[in-house]
Amino acid sequence: MAAEYSGSHAAGSPRPGAAIRSAVVTATGETGESGYPRYAGEGMVADIDPATHTVQALLIDGSELDYGLSVRVSERDTDG
Repeated sequence: MAAEYSGSHAAGSPRPGAAIRSAVVTATGETGESGYPRYAGEGMVADIDPATHTVQALLIDGSELDYGLSVRVSERDTDG
């Protein structure tokens, strides 16, 4: 998972689509408040729809995501 900045580009701010934080998360076996399976790792806790890979809820270091930020989910590369 990668938290990304998607707002307007100002001097000194990350460019849109640039990852500002990423983490490898694994299933916890719990169901989150959203009703979807919960995943956690490296300071991120997310409820992710397994059918669509849509993040339904996210905490980063215990806080909700700020406006202007989005999340991208990708499969972990296990070939390396």
